[in-house]
Amino acid sequence: MTMIVPGRDIAPFAPAAIASLHAQTEPRWRAILVDDGSTDATGSIFAEAAAADPRLTVIRHEASRGLGAARNVALERVDTPYLGFLDGDDELTPTALARLTGTLAETGSDFVAGAYVRSRPHHDAYVAGRVQPWVAAATDPERQRTTIMQHPNASANIVAWSKVSRTDFWAGLRFPEGVAYEDQIVAQLMYARARTFDVIPDVVVEWRIRADGTSITQGKAQLPVLRDYLAALRGGIRVLRDAGAAAAVTARLDLIIAMDVPPLLEIAVSHDDPAYAAEVDAFLDEIRALPEYADAAPDPTLAAALAW
Repeated sequence: MTMIVPGRDIAPFAPAAIASLHAQTEPRWRAILVDDGSTDATGSIFAEAAAADPRLTVIRHEASRGLGAARNVALERVDTPYLGFLDGDDELTPTALARLTGTLAETGSDFVAGAYVRSRPHHDAYVAGRVQPWVAAATDPERQRTTIMQHPNASANIVAWSKVSRTDFWAGLRFPEGVAYEDQIVAQLMYARARTFDVIPDVVVEWRIRADGTSITQGKAQLPVLRDYLAALRGGIRVLRDAGAAAAVTARLDLIIAMDVPPLLEIAVSHDDPAYAAEVDAFLDEIRALPEYADAAPDPTLAAALAW
C-alpha cells in the first residue's frame, strides 16, 4: 500500500510522522512525502528519510500549493492496490496499517475508516487523549460492508487521514485545491459513492494539535478560513442530500449544531469585522431552512444562540 504524507513547515514534527511509518507492524508499505513549499528544514528531513529507506519517495513544490494539491499530485503516482493519507505533523499508531489493510482484504469494501484521537501539548511533549464521542459513534462498534444509509453516523468521520481505500476507488475523485478543509467534502463523497465501506474502533492516528496554534483547524477566527470552513460544511451536507442520505444529513446537523456552531458564535460576538458575524448568521439561516433540521436534536442550551 502507499501512504501519502504532505507537509509544509513541519520540521519539528516530520521525524515523528516518519518514525510512525517505520514502527508499523505491517512492513509492506510505501510512502510519498510531499514537501509543499516549506521554508524550514522539512524538505531536508524528507530527503534524508528517503535516502535511508527506498520505500520513501519525495515530491517537492517550490511554492506552497496547499494540502489538496499536494495530495492530488501524489495520487497520480500511486501504483499499489491500497492507499491512505497521513498529514506530516501527525502519527500513525503501530498496528494501524495492518488493521486497516487486513480489514479491506477480508471484506472487499471500497475503504475502511478507523478512529483517531487528538494529541495535545503537555509540558515538553504531546499526549494523546481519548476517542471523542462523535468519533466513537462513527467507528464503534466495528461494521463491515456497510453503507451511509445503514450507518449515517459514519458521516462524522470527515478527515482524509483516518481511512485506507482501494486505489481504484479514487478514479475521478480528487481534493479541492486552494481552500482549507479540503477533506470534508471528499469524505462525504466517499461515503456517498462507496458500494460498501468498513469502520473499525481501533485508534489509527494521533492528530496533533500544535502548541503554537499554527494548524489550519486552529485558525477559524480568520475570515478567509471561516469562509472555507463554512463552504466545506455546506458542501458536505449537499453531497449527502444529493445522495438521498437524509439520516446522515440529520446526523451531520446534530454534530454541526453541537460542535461547530458554538465556537463560531463565540468568535463572532467579539470579532472586529462585522462580516464574520454576517457569514455565521447566513450559515445558521441555511441550516434552519433545511428540511432535515426539524429532525435534528440541537442542544437546548443552544436554542437562544441559534436564534440570534
